[in-house]
Amino acid sequence: MKIRCNKKSIYAMALAEVVMATAIVAILGGGVVSSINYGLFVMRIARENQRATQVMVERLESIRLYNWDQVTSGSFIPTNFTENYDPSAPTNGQGVRYFGTLRVQIPVFSGVTPSYANNMRQFTVTLQWTNASRVPHLRTLTTYVAKDGIQNYVY
Repeated sequence: MKIRCNKKSIYAMALAEVVMATAIVAILGGGVVSSINYGLFVMRIARENQRATQVMVERLESIRLYNWDQVTSGSFIPTNFTENYDPSAPTNGQGVRYFGTLRVQIPVFSGVTPSYANNMRQFTVTLQWTNASRVPHLRTLTTYVAKDGIQNYVY
């Protein structure tokens, strides 16, 4: 027994196949575009985090070159600063702005001040920024500087 279809039903089947194929391609295309956008977003966040780390390390490494009198005087080291993502870019294209604070204190370990605390300082740099997606970020980096540290070899 043979089943015969007239021409109209064959054309209707072809149209349904085209509509289904177009829907599948549209869904797959949307997924690819979404994946690319997400990848670019993740890369931007990684670059901002890398730049934040670079700013914090730059601040702390410059402090290691100060002599002990400069480290212990309260007015020599600035406590607040701002840095741009790309400082060499034109004024309107410098990207994210990082707001930083630098805190100097005598170190305390587990609630106890050690006997050598007068010969050591704890420096904590905190950076805050808000990216283009309006997501706030906060990063902190801490280091210690000793009275008889590297600055004695530089001067």
